[in-house]
Amino acid sequence: MDQPALEVTDLAVAHGGREVLRNISFALPRGSFCGLIGANGAGKTTLLRAILGLLPSSGRIQAGGRIGYVPQKISLEPDLPVRAKDFVALGLDGHKFGFALPSRARRAAVAAALRAVEAEGFAEQRIGRLSGGQQQRVLIAHALVRQPELLLLDEPLANLDIKATAEIVALLRRLCRERRMSVLLCAHDMNPLLPVMDRILYVANGRAICGPVEKVVRTEVLSKLYGYHIDVIRVHGRVLVVAGQAGFEPEDEACCAECEAAHVTAIP
Repeated sequence: MDQPALEVTDLAVAHGGREVLRNISFALPRGSFCGLIGANGAGKTTLLRAILGLLPSSGRIQAGGRIGYVPQKISLEPDLPVRAKDFVALGLDGHKFGFALPSRARRAAVAAALRAVEAEGFAEQRIGRLSGGQQQRVLIAHALVRQPELLLLDEPLANLDIKATAEIVALLRRLCRERRMSVLLCAHDMNPLLPVMDRILYVANGRAICGPVEKVVRTEVLSKLYGYHIDVIRVHGRVLVVAGQAGFEPEDEACCAECEAAHVTAIP
């Protein structure tokens, strides 16, 4: 069997003396599209940074290949003298000191990454003058240029309009299938991802649960994860997760035992 693209076991992260994440365990099969979902402040970015080795953590993290990373939207001045293709080229060796010499191989790699995200038409434009959707394509190309097996994206849909959101989601799904590349995409709203997600990694209360959407996004499952009653409402093809008013009391000892057992659950 194929080695998973990413396997996390008993991950815990503390920051400023506070435990942000605890007992996180999950695995992503190769070629899977997984949404990393949770409210603002739930620890989604912390989890991505721990996977990248940017935060001290305990537990075990094993990636089956090279990782590409798209950070949260960065602020770029319109007059920044960096073209889209120059920014993508930084993904080849921007972590090294100095400037790389031009070469046919470098130009071919950059052109291939821009073509993969359908950004050839604005490759010569200054990146700070591109629209939000165009900038997001360039950021993805920057992460793709070294041909990763796993792509991590931190809130790539934030501040995009409905059309740009749908286009970016479709683009990522296509790349996932064509390259057999696994995608872990962080978002606070799961609805734009529902048509494309193979799995969902839902984070709340410092804990997480991972599995198929239909098995994770359920009232009884999310109530255990949050530690209080949650209602999952489906209407007009959308899913709403809201705090309920009754029926789940975390003070109850039997209930708390169930919650503790659900620190992280991987649902097959």
